[in-house]
Amino acid sequence: MTLPAAELTPVLGSLYALQVPIPYPMKTVTVLLDAPRGGPLSLVDCALDTPEARQALEDGLAALGRHWSDVDQLVITHHHPDHYGLAGVIEERSGANVLMLDVEIGRGERYWHMLKEWLPGHVKHFRDHGLPDEFLAGLTGENPRVQPASRITPLREGQHVSLSGKDWEVLWLPGHADGHLGLWNAEDSTLIAGDAILPRISPNVGLYAYTRPDPLGDYLQTLGKLEALNPERAVVGHHGPVMGGVQARARELRAHHHERLDFMKLEAGKEPRSAYALSHAMFPRDLNTSGRRFALAETLAHLEHLRLLGQLYRTWHEEQEVWVYHA
Repeated sequence: MTLPAAELTPVLGSLYALQVPIPYPMKTVTVLLDAPRGGPLSLVDCALDTPEARQALEDGLAALGRHWSDVDQLVITHHHPDHYGLAGVIEERSGANVLMLDVEIGRGERYWHMLKEWLPGHVKHFRDHGLPDEFLAGLTGENPRVQPASRITPLREGQHVSLSGKDWEVLWLPGHADGHLGLWNAEDSTLIAGDAILPRISPNVGLYAYTRPDPLGDYLQTLGKLEALNPERAVVGHHGPVMGGVQARARELRAHHHERLDFMKLEAGKEPRSAYALSHAMFPRDLNTSGRRFALAETLAHLEHLRLLGQLYRTWHEEQEVWVYHA
């Protein structure tokens, strides 16, 4: 079988990693294809619904002698558009069983079905933390790049999924997303990590209107879990598809976040400020609209972690109509 070397990477047995283009700075997202001879076809993640992504998936499937209609099972690591966008299309074309961690179904995945209903709360959350109206442009009740599935089978931590003829344990790795799923194969010391850990960038850990109250606390626990697991290799969502040194990288990311926590505690101690104002201290470079919203969400995750620990406080500023953080 001839494989496009630049796009399909052998992972384990019949399991391959396909690099699918996305219009984001990461440039590609990893989609896993498990195509055993004469066996059911499984995917892990599925990219955005864009013409380029559809074509890349078609090409990857064709290289393995398969087609859209052959997909039996689609496992989603988390609900973010670049990992979930084509789920509804694949489900419709193939009747595939779409699986997702139970925690993610009730939160992140539900978001795509309730965009219009949740939008006012989403906007209020950003405004209450100081985001100017010009940065709210583009927040709508629709996302044409996401076609959510109509039926989802819940997975629970500790259950198993079959890929490449092997059992993979379902892990809950929250932080980057509330219900982020990982798949662990102890026999081959291989982790399908999604965006729970990445080799070149820190996964965004943001506090949004619909997320758990302490995503950074969740993520620090996830890093501890990954450090203890110590896989020989991990298949990652971006800048991969495969990385080693997971334990060392988990320690680096923990140190990175603790440095940011110390910095936020120091900055908030100088004078009371909104999370938006403090986001300019944490992320001083020029950012586009979506980048500044990500920066605010990540800044908030750090501030709220400190507040929940009793190391910072927040007060409602009546005149400015924003929450301000202070020591």
